[in-house]
Amino acid sequence: MLRYIVRRLLQAIPVFIGVTLITFILFFIAPGDPARLIAGQRADAETIARIRSIWGLDKPLPVQYLLFLGRIIKLDFGRSFKTNIPVIESIGERLQATAVLAFFAFIIAILLGVTAGIISAVKQYSFFDYTAMVIALLGVSAPVYWVGIILLLIFGFKLGWLPLGGYISEYGIKAVILPAITLGTRPAAYFARLARSSMLEVIRQEYITTARAKGLPESKVIFKHALRNALIPVVTYAGMVVGDLLTGAVLTETIFAWPGIGRLVVQAIFDRDLPVLQGGVIVIALIYILANLIVDLSYALIDPRIRYE
Repeated sequence: MLRYIVRRLLQAIPVFIGVTLITFILFFIAPGDPARLIAGQRADAETIARIRSIWGLDKPLPVQYLLFLGRIIKLDFGRSFKTNIPVIESIGERLQATAVLAFFAFIIAILLGVTAGIISAVKQYSFFDYTAMVIALLGVSAPVYWVGIILLLIFGFKLGWLPLGGYISEYGIKAVILPAITLGTRPAAYFARLARSSMLEVIRQEYITTARAKGLPESKVIFKHALRNALIPVVTYAGMVVGDLLTGAVLTETIFAWPGIGRLVVQAIFDRDLPVLQGGVIVIALIYILANLIVDLSYALIDPRIRYE
């Protein structure tokens, strides 16, 4: 297992380097002179030349990239053009807010989606099965912004039960309910469909038939023998969902004024704040790499038949 972990980490290195290379190129293909963006539009030629020297913008591109890579390894993404705050501090604050939202959205998606999918598979062609799959189809098809706006209209404007936006520090736990439901709706729908199809495939296997023939209770057959194997594709999708949620759903964070990392990156695009944009993209890539690694390692815990050589 240790050898497999090392191999997976080594495989992630080229991906990480590719992401850093793309973000480095973005710095130069973006409209405007980077040195002038840092100095401001009213800066004189001497100031701009000094900034070029400080940032290494007067050096050949390969050298600049190596310097850029060295700063990233030290988690030094520079300072924001707009606020002059270290980028790593801004990302740390926003990532914490996104993690809170992602946690609640993930819990909602898992509890509703997997539970509905398993019950639908066990009670195939029942009223519950048809109803759950229709709702799941609507959840997959409905755009995130539409779900968010509808929830705001009903529970915010009409009923006034929940706040229209803001963070937990302002409104308490109520602030996270609507954004978490909005963000978790589509993953819950996918979880339901995936769990149902996976469970249906597993319960038709011969070893499940054998377990039933031995007289085991149906609950034991489902939860001990079938569920564990049916969860493998669910866990695979869960890893991707964790990556998506942690990197921030831009639309959800924008609709509910949630101070997450996705909203930070979008704002950096509008402000042409290239250091923040670069730092945000690199952190998002790292989260995806880590999420996929955790998913790969979790296979052996779920299904003992899986062995890594």
